[in-house]
Amino acid sequence: MCRHLAYLGPPVSLRELLFDPPYSLVRQSWAPRDMRGGGTINADGFGVGWYPGDGEPVRYRRAQPIWSDPTIAQLAGVTSAGAVLAAVRSATVGMAVLDSAAAPFAEGRWLFSHNGAVRGWPDSLVPLAAALPVRDLITLDAATDSALLWALVRHRLRSGIKPNRAVAETVVSVTRTAPGSRLNLLLTDGHTVVASVVGHALSIRTTPASVLLASEPHDDDPGWQEVPDGHLVEATAAGVRVRALTEA
Repeated sequence: MCRHLAYLGPPVSLRELLFDPPYSLVRQSWAPRDMRGGGTINADGFGVGWYPGDGEPVRYRRAQPIWSDPTIAQLAGVTSAGAVLAAVRSATVGMAVLDSAAAPFAEGRWLFSHNGAVRGWPDSLVPLAAALPVRDLITLDAATDSALLWALVRHRLRSGIKPNRAVAETVVSVTRTAPGSRLNLLLTDGHTVVASVVGHALSIRTTPASVLLASEPHDDDPGWQEVPDGHLVEATAAGVRVRALTEA
């Protein structure tokens, strides 16, 4: 089912986000506490995207378990950023396990991740895929539900639709054609994070200067707040708005 997180705020080291907390994303790769919908570990790849400045993000993605890659541990110790999106992957049976199948997916300033699974893949999404430009379909990062979800969101962004609407419209349309899908999406441009909560968990922890969204709380801080199912989150380092997907 995957696990992911997004952070906005004062620069912190990647180690502080990914490795150091007691229930860190790295720990969630082999000992997740909430794997609704199946799966026991998240060992089919991982990815981290961060914004070193005001330009486009940098990504590091691999198809191996995050705990088995010494490079990410080294990078995390010497890399700091004020905007980060990271994920560990549990691939649905039959889907590719490749570097390019791991989130975050990217274009320009955008980073995207999906925690969940599309019910009835791939047949259930054929009607939605048919509306995409052919070039988008033949250049997907991977033959996975997550990569196609990114193509659907990206197509809306390219059309000028605002990020919150791009995510909400994608989720609603997929829910109609593939009922029972788990659609926790994360989208960021390094300044704002948009997240959907459908069929899986998402929690938020805020401080006066930062926000952290995560599939699972990475510590026992009482400040974590769970987002209700069927809702959309719009967050910046200065504040968070949560509302029903149908109201976005």
